Amino acid sequence: MQSTVGKHAADPEDRLDQMLSRLKERDFRITPQRLAVLRILAASHEHPSVDKIYEQVKVDFPTTSLATVYKTITLLKELGQVLELGFPDGSNRYDGNQPQPHPHMVCVRCKKIMDPDLRSLAQLTKEAVQKTGFKIVSHRLDFFGLCPECQGKE
Repeated sequence: MQSTVGKHAADPEDRLDQMLSRLKERDFRITPQRLAVLRILAASHEHPSVDKIYEQVKVDFPTTSLATVYKTITLLKELGQVLELGFPDGSNRYDGNQPQPHPHMVCVRCKKIMDPDLRSLAQLTKEAVQKTGFKIVSHRLDFFGLCPECQGKE
């Protein structure tokens, strides 16, 4: 489940360092299991679900609980270090590499999520502010369709 990454993707090591710094600033313990979750989120461009993260962590730490993964992700969300993509079917996915709002392409068949590099988004945001008077504090822009691989299977 590979994704096309926009130019704003962060270096995984830099992201890991940023997440660790935020946790240390707040005096949170860095357990090996928590560090494993951070590494997965920092490096992944696939927007993994909690279950996918849990499967990967269990490879090295078989006694890790699903609750540990949930607690770590909840903490990272509170610290602004992970972006949660919630979907109506409850299949939430997480982006620790680019935790700021950005557009996504979502395949309705295989559930792949890609990060397109849309330079016109800044202009669109500016236009929305001008036309509505809103002070935008966040945004979410998702496009739903079939990815190139799924189109090839039709």
